[in-house]
Amino acid sequence: MIQIIAALGSLAVLSAYAASQVRWLRTTSLAYILLNLAGSGILAVVAIVERQWGFLLLEGAWALVSLWSVGRLVGGRQARETS
Repeated sequence: MIQIIAALGSLAVLSAYAASQVRWLRTTSLAYILLNLAGSGILAVVAIVERQWGFLLLEGAWALVSLWSVGRLVGGRQARETS
Protein backbone atom coordinates (compact mmCIF):
# COMPACT_ATOMS: atom_id res chain seq x y z
CA MET A 1 0.00 0.00 0.00
CA ILE A 2 2.81 2.42 0.87
CA GLN A 3 4.26 1.91 -2.61
CA ILE A 4 0.97 2.96 -4.21
CA ILE A 5 0.92 6.11 -2.08
CA ALA A 6 4.54 6.83 -3.02
CA ALA A 7 3.71 6.32 -6.70
CA LEU A 8 0.85 8.84 -6.43
CA GLY A 9 3.16 11.39 -4.83
CA SER A 10 5.73 10.83 -7.55
CA LEU A 11 3.08 11.20 -10.24
CA ALA A 12 2.00 14.55 -8.79
CA VAL A 13 5.56 15.92 -8.93
CA LEU A 14 6.23 14.44 -12.36
CA SER A 15 2.95 15.68 -13.81
CA ALA A 16 3.76 19.22 -12.67
CA TYR A 17 7.18 18.98 -14.29
CA ALA A 18 5.81 17.50 -17.52
CA ALA A 19 3.06 20.13 -17.69
CA SER A 20 5.64 22.88 -17.35
CA GLN A 21 7.82 21.35 -20.05
CA VAL A 22 4.97 21.28 -22.58
CA ARG A 23 3.87 24.74 -21.40
CA TRP A 24 0.52 23.72 -20.00
CA LEU A 25 1.48 25.20 -16.63
CA ARG A 26 3.82 28.03 -15.69
CA THR A 27 6.23 27.21 -12.88
CA THR A 28 4.84 30.23 -11.04
CA SER A 29 1.20 29.08 -11.28
CA LEU A 30 -0.67 27.97 -8.18
CA ALA A 31 -1.56 24.63 -9.80
CA TYR A 32 2.09 23.82 -10.49
CA ILE A 33 3.18 24.74 -6.99
CA LEU A 34 0.32 22.84 -5.34
CA LEU A 35 1.11 19.70 -7.35
CA ASN A 36 4.70 19.93 -6.16
CA LEU A 37 3.61 20.56 -2.57
CA ALA A 38 1.18 17.63 -2.55
CA GLY A 39 3.59 15.23 -4.22
CA SER A 40 6.62 16.13 -2.15
CA GLY A 41 4.54 16.17 1.04
CA ILE A 42 3.28 12.66 0.34
CA LEU A 43 6.79 11.46 -0.44
CA ALA A 44 8.15 13.07 2.73
CA VAL A 45 5.60 11.17 4.82
CA VAL A 46 6.51 7.94 3.02
CA ALA A 47 10.17 8.66 3.77
CA ILE A 48 9.36 9.03 7.47
CA VAL A 49 7.39 5.79 7.53
CA GLU A 50 10.17 3.95 5.69
CA ARG A 51 12.93 5.68 7.72
CA GLN A 52 14.69 6.90 4.59
CA TRP A 53 16.38 9.96 6.04
CA GLY A 54 18.18 11.12 2.89
CA PHE A 55 14.94 10.91 0.93
CA LEU A 56 13.17 12.77 3.73
CA LEU A 57 15.73 15.57 3.48
CA LEU A 58 15.12 15.88 -0.27
CA GLU A 59 11.34 15.68 -0.20
CA GLY A 60 10.96 17.64 3.03
CA ALA A 61 13.01 20.50 1.58
CA TRP A 62 11.02 20.32 -1.66
CA ALA A 63 7.76 20.50 0.29
CA LEU A 64 8.96 23.45 2.39
CA VAL A 65 10.07 25.39 -0.68
CA SER A 66 6.71 24.67 -2.33
CA LEU A 67 4.86 25.75 0.79
CA TRP A 68 6.89 28.97 0.91
CA SER A 69 6.02 29.57 -2.76
CA VAL A 70 2.31 29.08 -2.08
CA GLY A 71 2.56 31.61 0.74
CA ARG A 72 4.28 34.15 -1.48
CA LEU A 73 1.81 33.62 -4.31
CA VAL A 74 -1.30 33.79 -2.13
CA GLY A 75 0.13 36.67 -0.08
CA GLY A 76 0.90 38.60 -3.25
CA ARG A 77 -2.61 38.07 -4.57
CA GLN A 78 -4.16 39.27 -1.33
CA ALA A 79 -1.95 42.37 -1.34
CA ARG A 80 -2.97 43.19 -4.92
CA GLU A 81 -6.67 42.64 -4.13
CA THR A 82 -6.61 45.05 -1.18
CA SER A 83 -4.75 47.77 -3.10
